[in-house]
Amino acid sequence: MSLRSASALTALVLATISCAATQDQNTEQLFGDIYYEIGSFSFRHTDPSVSGNKCQREVPARFFKTAPDAPIRGNGSTIHWQRIEVCCEGYVRSRYDSDQCVPDCSAVSPNNCRNGFCHAPNQCECFAEFVRNERGECVQTCPIACEHGRCYLNGTCLCDPGYSLDLETRKFCRAQCPHGCGTHQDCIAPGQCACAEGYKMTQDLGCQPVCIPDCGHGKCVGPNKCECFQGYIKRPMRNVCEAECYISCENGFCESRSNCQCRNGYKYDADTTSCLPDCGDNCQDGICVGSGVCKCFEGYEYRESNCEAICNRDCGYYGQCLEPGACGCKLTKQLCRTGLCDRNGRCVCPIGMTHFVDRCVKAMQLNELLNSNQQREYFNRQLRREFETLIGDRFHFMQQAK
Repeated sequence: MSLRSASALTALVLATISCAATQDQNTEQLFGDIYYEIGSFSFRHTDPSVSGNKCQREVPARFFKTAPDAPIRGNGSTIHWQRIEVCCEGYVRSRYDSDQCVPDCSAVSPNNCRNGFCHAPNQCECFAEFVRNERGECVQTCPIACEHGRCYLNGTCLCDPGYSLDLETRKFCRAQCPHGCGTHQDCIAPGQCACAEGYKMTQDLGCQPVCIPDCGHGKCVGPNKCECFQGYIKRPMRNVCEAECYISCENGFCESRSNCQCRNGYKYDADTTSCLPDCGDNCQDGICVGSGVCKCFEGYEYRESNCEAICNRDCGYYGQCLEPGACGCKLTKQLCRTGLCDRNGRCVCPIGMTHFVDRCVKAMQLNELLNSNQQREYFNRQLRREFETLIGDRFHFMQQAK
């Protein structure tokens, strides 16, 4: 694989894996060559001062497979893991240069410090004549404007009905709730309360903290803050309570020393001892790289609910593209390269040619097709495929009947 194609593949994996990560954290997305921060796989280097805000992270090497029979040979701690370069914690890909990692202020500013400068992780400084409001956004202040109010020539701000000046800055107007708001609630409009960020409304207990992912064997006591039950611990770089464990168990939590409980949308993988994304039956001829996200192998593209092979010619009314660049018959699934299928699912060759294993050839070409061990091995594989396709089901049925 060339360096350029490897880089493109890394970008694609960064884009799709962590579909799961978009649920776990507020990460910047860039469209075109898309980058996401990967959510929960292992960090191997976390010193941004040494690496220019970039870190090495291990992800399952199978995410980089390009063909069904391609071997898995990662360059990580084992062959089942691949080291890739990502932005360190507290940094995201630059909107303008996807090769650069810049500080992330999304945790303290909903629009990631727009109208200001994020000079370090979660340190947002507003531009002149802008001020941070109660939501952490940089909003215009007098003499330009006054949020929920009007500016006078002397630079003072008069608030609209139902609002009053912020007591600390006196540069923007806050909504007023005369009767007050409940625990973990904010006043978001005159007389209207809602759960504060990091909390959600429950039917019985009011606004309760939210932890993503779930705390496992613990209790969520604050936004993304877990308190473990007795006998359970948190491992470094993980905010989940679990039993003492010697397996990776990424995207899940350890119920015992050797048992990994996976989160919804993930399935346990013995090679990585972790929970990998599960697409069910909707990712044949591809690799599931995120919960419900399928990356098709080379020569395939995702259509409707699965990966389908791509052919560079019309396979005819009774044919379909069965493998990349290889037409076959809909009815029998027999390969029919350079020929066309009839209504009975048989490969019909042009005049002067005969069907040989998976293609139409001239008789004089047969010796040329079998003049090397590599070619003979190829046709042996194709013969086995043809056997399974044409009569394999009947053979298995007879074996089961016995």
